[in-house]
Amino acid sequence: MRRLAVVTLMALVAVLLSGCLRAQVSMGVSSDDRVSGRIVVAVVPSAEGDTGPGLDVPNSLSGKIRVQPYSADGYVGSEALFSDLTFGDVQQLGGLSDQAAGLFQLSLARAGDLVSLSGQVDLGTVPAEGSDVQFTIAFPARVTTTNGAREGDNVVSWALPAGERSTLRAEVRYSDPNTRSFAGWAGIVFGVTVGVAAIVGGMAYVARNPVRRSRRPEDAVRPSRRPTDAR
Repeated sequence: MRRLAVVTLMALVAVLLSGCLRAQVSMGVSSDDRVSGRIVVAVVPSAEGDTGPGLDVPNSLSGKIRVQPYSADGYVGSEALFSDLTFGDVQQLGGLSDQAAGLFQLSLARAGDLVSLSGQVDLGTVPAEGSDVQFTIAFPARVTTTNGAREGDNVVSWALPAGERSTLRAEVRYSDPNTRSFAGWAGIVFGVTVGVAAIVGGMAYVARNPVRRSRRPEDAVRPSRRPTDAR
């Protein structure tokens, strides 16, 4: 099994253990194993002017993640929008906040055409009242097994209860993009090889079977006519 990513999204819960929490993560995985999505971390403000928790983009992801203020339904905080992340990049999303202790852990792994998602979320110290913690992920193919709520063939979501420890699990099958690239390259090489072989074969045939040149009329030997018997 080839490990593709081990993700610790520390920003989602630990910053807000003393207040009402909204933590929402939505991700989409493409057929090329690229990840795009959105992370919201927010709280009910405790005082006037409270802007809620912030998120800091790691330098290594500065061109792929945009953070902006978030305010909706009485919650304030931050929203991170990301696109075209590799699974290795996703692993660095834990760097969005240094105030967490790994309460949200997610892993993606590939074994051939099988992609597995597994995770654990520990919300044991998060107040139940007013908390809204959700995780949603979309895959490029039908999800075969999951313990989440299906929202279609390829979308799964979890509403994670505060005060509890939850697990996430899903499996989906789609071809490895590295395998597809190799197959395409092999097809090109095969086509070129067949083309060259055809040309070489044609040349060999011509060399072995030269086309006979037609004799010019003047070079042709006319058949002799038998003399006419004299009478």
